Amino acid sequence: MSASDFLRQIDEQRKLEKQVTWEGTFKEYLEIVQRNPKVANLAHARVYDMIVSAGVEDKGEGQPREYKFFTSELFGMERTLQQLVEEYFAPAARRLDVRKRILLLVGPVGGGKSTLVTMLKRGMERYSRTEDGAVYAIKDCPMHEEPLHLVPEELRADFKRQFGVHIEGDLCPVCQWKLKHEWGEHIEGVPVVRIKFSERDRVGIGTFKPSDPKSQDVSELTGSVNLNLLTQIGIESDPRVYNFDGELNKANRGVMEFIEMLKADKRFLYELNTVAGEQMIKIGRFALIYTDVVVIAHTNEYEYNAYFSNKENEAMIDRMFVVKVPYNLQVSQEVRIYEKLIQQSQWSDETQDLSKVHIAPHSLKVAAMFAVLSRLKPPKKSGMSLMTKMKLYDGERQVGDWDHRHVKELREEYTDEGLNGVSPRFILNRLSATMVRGRECITPIDVLRSIRDGLTEYTSNEEERKKLLTFLDDVRKEYDEQIKKEVQRFFVYSYEEAAHTLLENYLDNVDAYCNKTKVRDPITNEEVDPDEKLMRSIEEQIGVSENAKREFREGIMRSVASLARRGVRFEIGSDERLREAIERKLFADLKDIVKITTSARTPDPEQLRKINEVIDRMVSQGGYCPTCANETLRYVGTLLNR
Repeated sequence: MSASDFLRQIDEQRKLEKQVTWEGTFKEYLEIVQRNPKVANLAHARVYDMIVSAGVEDKGEGQPREYKFFTSELFGMERTLQQLVEEYFAPAARRLDVRKRILLLVGPVGGGKSTLVTMLKRGMERYSRTEDGAVYAIKDCPMHEEPLHLVPEELRADFKRQFGVHIEGDLCPVCQWKLKHEWGEHIEGVPVVRIKFSERDRVGIGTFKPSDPKSQDVSELTGSVNLNLLTQIGIESDPRVYNFDGELNKANRGVMEFIEMLKADKRFLYELNTVAGEQMIKIGRFALIYTDVVVIAHTNEYEYNAYFSNKENEAMIDRMFVVKVPYNLQVSQEVRIYEKLIQQSQWSDETQDLSKVHIAPHSLKVAAMFAVLSRLKPPKKSGMSLMTKMKLYDGERQVGDWDHRHVKELREEYTDEGLNGVSPRFILNRLSATMVRGRECITPIDVLRSIRDGLTEYTSNEEERKKLLTFLDDVRKEYDEQIKKEVQRFFVYSYEEAAHTLLENYLDNVDAYCNKTKVRDPITNEEVDPDEKLMRSIEEQIGVSENAKREFREGIMRSVASLARRGVRFEIGSDERLREAIERKLFADLKDIVKITTSARTPDPEQLRKINEVIDRMVSQGGYCPTCANETLRYVGTLLNR
């Protein structure tokens, strides 16, 4: 992109900003309200509308709804987000009592609490620049006042009947003074502007972080007296001498984030108590000041348990709506978290361009499996392993004797599952340590080795370390099985003709078996009975029992007939279970060839040709690079030769 093209983009952005600029009078604002009553929404309703406007997908019975607003950044948090939206923001948007609660997100470090709040803040900034999310305020009001507060209390019932809009709240002290001394009580001419939420400009978005209680003052939340103006005007209760620039003032109409709220001094929590319960700020020398703000706080599990166990905090606890934000418990979603974090990281190294480091298939997955295993609690169901539980949570429909129908029961066994375990930050640190070692490609074994090396620094508890090492061993065994199957598949694809012949032979015999006919021997041309030994050698690969063989074979023939009616040929991938059975059977027959091919130190020309075919397929179809493809084949060779 040239400099002129970039400057053109800046000019287009400037034009877009001008398009959402509006200034008029209160009379003109009333016309906007009449056309679109949503512009007068309270803060909770505005946040709810923003989330829902991005789209909602119903995943079916037993599955949480997916709120697409969050899907680009948050993974594996669907249940948490459903509770957040449907139990807090939805009723709060309808002005039910839950809006008089501080939203408190509780969870382990690196669990996504801060990301969630940041998404809501950035989302409100973008939404306020759209037509649906337009926000209007009294011009130059330090609290971005809702213009409808100008309507006298005695006329608000009539206003609701005529416009269908409920007015809540009163003018801030500054606007009350201006209405009397500058606007002469003529509300129709009061200047109104459209505002755009911005944390940087302190409009509708605020953030408060507690620090040293001895030096930090409550004025950071509620504003302070301007001593220079006080000496001129001389009246401390005059709103002109007060700076309404606290976080609660500036976040009015929008969202305020309270970082690590339970670490704050009680003075600050008392202020929040009033804001949550009454939507009011109390400032000395002034009457209660109305504020319309969504306060979102977050804290860790330890602080939460300590605070909630103290009876002295009951009044404040009663003003909180707690949403637990556990770690993600789905391997596939955990991989997406790592991919996002790696993409966001700005690598810098004088000796190596880390953007060119290739991450081999399964490398992030083995890290994710280890992390998720560390977060899961042992299933109470007899005979179920933690690995099985992990797979069911990740969406596998059948794992051994267990299936997806058990997932709901498993989730109900523990209410605090996922609040402990290895964080994504630890995993990213270990991935980073692996990437800076000068390798062209990072393999799953590299990742597992790096995690093992980092456990000594991660915990000094020997018992916990041993447990984590056990999880690493379990992941290694699972990876070994998966990679053998994957290499098996790549080798089978290199023998496509053999796979096709085996399939046709099986289908001919099954057809004869189901129709009680004979098959023709391809060599002697004689009619013979179906080859039971061949059929069973394939079916046993996927656990089809002797008693279930007829049902399985008849199902295959129904699939063949159904495809034939549509003019489609039954192929190796037409039935998933049969495809797996054919591949396993063929690989079992080829196992010796694979062992010899992958482990030969000096392969002969035919073996070398076969290796190169498999590597080419791994690179073109499997996401491997030549380096990790070669390493993977050698690794599988050692597994097969054990």
